[in-house]
Amino acid sequence: MQKVRKAVIPVAGLGTRFLPATKSMPKEMLPVVDRPVVQYAVDEAFEAGIEHIVFVTGRNKAVIEDYFDLHPELIGTLEQTGKKTQLEALESMLPVAGATSFIRQQSPQGLGHAVWCAREVIGDEPFALLLPDMVSFGGRGCLAETMDLYRQTGGNVIAVERCDPSETSKYGIVGRGTEAGSGFEVTAMVEKPAPANAPSNYYINGRYILQPEIFSLLGNQQRGAGNEIQLTDAMVRLSKSQSFYAQPFNGRMFDCGSKEGFIEATIAFALARNDMKGPVLEMLQAFVRSHERQEVAA
Repeated sequence: MQKVRKAVIPVAGLGTRFLPATKSMPKEMLPVVDRPVVQYAVDEAFEAGIEHIVFVTGRNKAVIEDYFDLHPELIGTLEQTGKKTQLEALESMLPVAGATSFIRQQSPQGLGHAVWCAREVIGDEPFALLLPDMVSFGGRGCLAETMDLYRQTGGNVIAVERCDPSETSKYGIVGRGTEAGSGFEVTAMVEKPAPANAPSNYYINGRYILQPEIFSLLGNQQRGAGNEIQLTDAMVRLSKSQSFYAQPFNGRMFDCGSKEGFIEATIAFALARNDMKGPVLEMLQAFVRSHERQEVAA
């Protein structure tokens, strides 16, 4: 069993659901409290033991590369003004030299194509994949739990969560087989099935560990939904020759690719901080009371 040393984080999406904000700012740089969305994925990857992160980028994404680089002027200003706390926070989130790579996807052709673009840097070894829109919330990061199952089973591992059975048509759903370590064997992978046709209510939540054979399949994968190269289609083909396992996540994943999920994540992370919990909770309660009064008056 090879160690998982590298991770792919695709950040080439246009972020159309957040227009006009994403007209000039990448959606991955929108802040959840005081950290951009992509920072949460990077922190989660390093927590899980990842040594090198490959960002798959596109046009107008250079700010992401700059964000994960040194900023001498800002560091100098913080040192001169004695803002030690802010300086330490910046230094703690900066990857070590050589721990990141940036690759252009050039044109949006789907998640499968974005992953395929990282093939030369990943090479012939298993790798992790983190979708940055999905932000992990819990005691441990989702990828760390997924890595635990990989060490138990090898093969390919997908992190999953449960959805309401009536909402399976919103997600990629997996079939549940026999127990394996802290998870279970995957018997099927179906993209957005109707509730009557869903093999379970476990949905793929944006964290994967994949074997390098996925690249050759993505290289000749026919276009699927949305006329794009779909990762799930290639994983289904790979499952014909390799085992897939699922790790139920013990925390919660927020979909920050949607406006509702983004707001929900911001509230959850704010309430989890000792320096913000009190004021934020009081503010939310005041909003609810005001809203209830307005409804009664109407």
